[in-house]
Amino acid sequence: MSAASPAASQPFPTEALLAAQDVRVAFFDVDGVLTDGGVYFTEAGETLKRFSILDGLGLKLLQRAGIVPAVVTGRDSKPLRLRLEALGVQHVRYGTEDKLPAAQAMLDALGLDWTQAAAIGDDWPDLPVLCRAALAVAPPNAHVEVRSVAHHVTRARGGEGAAREFCDLLLTAGGHYRRMLDAARGPQP
Repeated sequence: MSAASPAASQPFPTEALLAAQDVRVAFFDVDGVLTDGGVYFTEAGETLKRFSILDGLGLKLLQRAGIVPAVVTGRDSKPLRLRLEALGVQHVRYGTEDKLPAAQAMLDALGLDWTQAAAIGDDWPDLPVLCRAALAVAPPNAHVEVRSVAHHVTRARGGEGAAREFCDLLLTAGGHYRRMLDAARGPQP
């Protein structure tokens, strides 16, 4: 079996790949991006969330490639905190509806600017960050206004691999995807 090239397995638009070449930080929304956007409550009032394992590995791959995953979310919950902690995501801002100041503070702390930032979001609170990032991405189930500013709309829906597709785009643009895929395959006969 021959190895498929990243271009064959990941047909990203050229414009998106060019916009993502210098990305050093990737901003993620949670509900509607890392989750399907649904919020589940138990009878005791506990919040339950479903996360995609594909998305989680994507965040870990970004870290290995030297791209910082950063989460800015309007909600806060114990399941979310546990998931991000398990993934080693260190740059997180919980419970903020005004996402731009939080993202700007993270950029400042990292010594980066918006030309080095990419973002994925699905609704109006994400627009200020998406409109400033060098690369803006949205899942197909994002609000129409968010899709209209996106450089790329993922094939996968939020909570079902959209974040992984975003990560793969960044890894491809940065020249990391092929090397990491070859390493994952292990030695070939």
